Amino acid sequence: MANVIVIGAQWGDEGKGKITDLLSRSADVVVRYQGGVNAGHTIVVKGQTFKLHLIPSGILYPDTECIIGSGTVIDPKVLIAELDQLDQLGISTDNLYISETAHVTMPYHRIIDQAAEGQRGDRKIGTTGRGIGPTYADKSERTGIRILDLMDTEGLREQLEWTINYKNAILEKLYNLPPLNPQEVIEEYLGYAERLRQYVVDASLKIYDGIQRRRNILFEGAQGTLLDLDHGTYPFVTSSNPVAGGACVGTGLGPTTIDRVIGVAKAYTTRVGEGPFPTELDGEIGELLCAKGAEFGTTTGRKRRCGWFDGVIGRYAVRINGLDCLAITKLDVLDELEEINVCVAYEIDGERCEHFPTSSRRFSRCRPIYKSFPGWKVSTTNCRSWQDLPKQAQDYLKYLAELMTVPIAIVSLGASRDQTIILEDPIHGPKRALLHADGTPASLLSV
Repeated sequence: MANVIVIGAQWGDEGKGKITDLLSRSADVVVRYQGGVNAGHTIVVKGQTFKLHLIPSGILYPDTECIIGSGTVIDPKVLIAELDQLDQLGISTDNLYISETAHVTMPYHRIIDQAAEGQRGDRKIGTTGRGIGPTYADKSERTGIRILDLMDTEGLREQLEWTINYKNAILEKLYNLPPLNPQEVIEEYLGYAERLRQYVVDASLKIYDGIQRRRNILFEGAQGTLLDLDHGTYPFVTSSNPVAGGACVGTGLGPTTIDRVIGVAKAYTTRVGEGPFPTELDGEIGELLCAKGAEFGTTTGRKRRCGWFDGVIGRYAVRINGLDCLAITKLDVLDELEEINVCVAYEIDGERCEHFPTSSRRFSRCRPIYKSFPGWKVSTTNCRSWQDLPKQAQDYLKYLAELMTVPIAIVSLGASRDQTIILEDPIHGPKRALLHADGTPASLLSV
């Protein structure tokens, strides 16, 4: 039995959906613990692409229970559209469960999100406009609507009549926008409630029951470490906690229930939206990474900014999350390059900096210090074992493990499930193991 958290070790979009899908083969339960429809996971199975925003990736396995935890904010309209899509594809959602204490994204959240971002001008954050920030703001302000409120017809009417009138005052007076019709919104959301009622449970209790029964539980977050509300590149962050600690808060479990934390990182770095990005590449190589890596957001379609692997934020992700091992994705995107760089430190105002600076103003002045590696100039997409990889690719991966001080358990070489090298079972394998080039286990310190 193992309880494992999968987190993004960069700015999100690292390929967590594929890694979660792979690990779900060994999981009895998959739990989504934070974020909302501002996130998206793309999974490719037998040539078929699935794009999920709220439903956990494990839904593609018929015997796996999937739980949307209380730390997630749920847009019922989007969730129902996902349910319909899966139904049309012949995928059962009978094993889906929704936390009754998760908060609900309402129409006024989306409108306020978009209006506020539009007024920020040069100070815009890069929000997706899906209403996530305002939903979490209402949660903190204690005026939010929870799933259990949605299930209470009379209570919801009373609560929404007051809330919508309050939000209408903001829409009209602050943003000069037309008001919402309270009765139309109420009826719409009561309809959503009836559709979702069968899935609603006390999620914390259900997860705890799984732990007591010694089931394998996989916790998946959205976004990545550097977008964490408390520990990311604030203010260019999301509205929740994608870091490993967020899994406990977002599911109602204690930290002693967690056995392992797996970090997912691309073999390079991407960022979508605004904010500093020290290793960003503006020229031909950046365009190549974007094109070959299909670097466009699952949710918005926005083009991702691309750059070299950043070991400084990688080490930061190890520290903040307590990572046990890594999954490196999209190694194949680097196949055509003559030379590959890795950022090992920053230069800030003429001084070398080994650690991630918490100030965004200071971070914006960071200049990367690189270590260069020769490229391998051959395709890796058909590699299925460590020995299949070119020596230069092996050396590159071993250096990333050394730089980040944790072993690499998985190497992904494409979007499909089978385009993967499993060096170690991240759920059942040893906590501190890495493979030599000949495939034999080695201590991390001997790399």
